[in-house]
Amino acid sequence: MPTARESLLDAALAALSAQSWAVIRMVDIAATAGVSRQTLYNEFGSKEGLARALARREADELVAGVERVLSTAADQGGDPGDCFAAATGLLLHEARRNPLVRAVLTGCRGGRVPAAAITRIPVPRSPGAKPRKSDLPLTPTEVLAALRTRAAAVLERSFPKLDSADLAWACEAAVRVGVSYVMAPLTTDEDACLRVARLVRGMLGRGWAGAA
Repeated sequence: MPTARESLLDAALAALSAQSWAVIRMVDIAATAGVSRQTLYNEFGSKEGLARALARREADELVAGVERVLSTAADQGGDPGDCFAAATGLLLHEARRNPLVRAVLTGCRGGRVPAAAITRIPVPRSPGAKPRKSDLPLTPTEVLAALRTRAAAVLERSFPKLDSADLAWACEAAVRVGVSYVMAPLTTDEDACLRVARLVRGMLGRGWAGAA
């Protein structure tokens, strides 16, 4: 059963998928989560604090998700190119559906995402709030570094015979190509995500067939 904190973050994400953060009301988020508004303020301190925690959760889940699909592709017998394609597909899919993921990847928040989600300026907190270091937003540079580092670690474990420097370079290239298509997508449909994933697989998969 989700905690009150997770229920509140889920409610905030659902609200953000439908409307701009500026018009979202804390009382509505609390009601959707089935908790009191005071519980919401105790957890996050302010609307800005909620935005920060939500952005941080989405960034952390993106990195963990990329790590999972890389491992899954390798465990299913894929070569590094297959792994890069799977990870790129997930990255583009999440960025397409989730405005917070787009913001944390690019630093461009548009009109829907709150500034507090991608900046580290101090935000007011209500008395009794419990601030968490883990709620600090990650900068795009930090998110991309985490993606590169975690991806390289998975691939080194999965393909120990391959040169670690080559894998690190390939992870850098895959992340940069993926984010470039987040910033300037071909189209907004899911098929475009698959086309870019195949492009990354073609670019980075050569010479690694059968590496598993």
